[in-house]
Amino acid sequence: MNNKYKSVSPSDGVCVKTGNGPQPKKYRYIRKEGQCDIVFRHVPEEWLHFVNDIFTTLVEIRWRVMFLIFALSYILSWLFFGVLFWVIALAHGDIKDQTNNPCVYEVRSFTAAFLFSLETQTTIGYGFRGMSENCMSAIIIVTIQDVISCFIDTFVIGIMVAKMASARKRAQTVGFSSCAVINLRNNYLCLSWRVGDFRRHHLVEGTAFAQIVRSTMHATGKVDVTYEDLVIQQRDIILVTPTTIFHKIEPGSPLYKMSLADLRKEDFELVVSFTYTDDTTGILHQTRTSYTPVEILWGQLFQEMIRVTRRNYRVDYNLFNHTARVLVPEVSAEDYELKKQLRASPRHSPRHSPRHSPRPLPRSPLLNKQEYLLKPPTVTVELAIDGLQPEPTVSTSREENQHQDTLTLPQDPTSTEV
Repeated sequence: MNNKYKSVSPSDGVCVKTGNGPQPKKYRYIRKEGQCDIVFRHVPEEWLHFVNDIFTTLVEIRWRVMFLIFALSYILSWLFFGVLFWVIALAHGDIKDQTNNPCVYEVRSFTAAFLFSLETQTTIGYGFRGMSENCMSAIIIVTIQDVISCFIDTFVIGIMVAKMASARKRAQTVGFSSCAVINLRNNYLCLSWRVGDFRRHHLVEGTAFAQIVRSTMHATGKVDVTYEDLVIQQRDIILVTPTTIFHKIEPGSPLYKMSLADLRKEDFELVVSFTYTDDTTGILHQTRTSYTPVEILWGQLFQEMIRVTRRNYRVDYNLFNHTARVLVPEVSAEDYELKKQLRASPRHSPRHSPRHSPRPLPRSPLLNKQEYLLKPPTVTVELAIDGLQPEPTVSTSREENQHQDTLTLPQDPTSTEV
């Protein structure tokens, strides 16, 4: 575990191990493969709990122990009932007097009794040994052995099937990237990691979850373990192709006030999990892992691993852990948001005092002449009616008493002269 993850150049940028730099914690809360690094001691009535839930206990044990239990369950049952048949043969006198009508044919020794027990429980009939009607006790023992053999077969086969279909095996085909990254997404600092399914079968109802786990040890030896949830923007995922899950570092996030220097000094674990249902078996699974602060790369971006062709989408899992360096400020998200607000705020011009207001500049004659030429001329229209004074109807003044043109209508409305 004493390794540091870093990213190299974009051409071969992948989280690799190096021995330089600060080292992560020796003992992790959650291992990289998802197992909890915890040992329970002095549990009250520990063996009683395991015996009460014997099915789950046998499913969780190792395969070599399971094979040993599988073999002993049959061998011990054959041996136990073989001893009973041998005792019945001794009591009935079949071993001493071979001319006597036996309880079980061809059972004259302990070896023969054991073989008869084995043939009875496994339903193997060789044609030499068999039951007779002389002993009711032997008939009862054979009946009990057949019933018990059915229970043993059902129990052992059920455990074997459940162990082979264990969620841990399916969880190994869903993996996380070996490191997490911090980069800019939509102009916000975001923490992201990658999850992918290595099988072609689709998953149903996949949900991502993340927590910051801190363990604090006091001088008295007391250890406090605290959990802080991280808000994930895309919790529900249909994991058809590898997906990058990201957490937006915003107010309320445990990482909001952490810069790159602060992150390297922190001592916590980022525990991420992905809970899903397999569409083939319908069993609920969960895959989890953890990242230490050294395994969180600042200013890195996961490389694209999906290529679109004319026929399908191609996923290159060689790039699953590859990252590329990008320009990201090494300040905290709080400082970065403050700088963005300062850049976005409008700059106010200084206000001038009325006492010191600037004097207007004198207007040049050339400018006045240009303004005069741009103004429209003044036109006045008057109506001349018999016996009445002309009345102006439209008047536009350019300047008073300058350039006034008058248009007078004739007195005879029928005249064509204007």
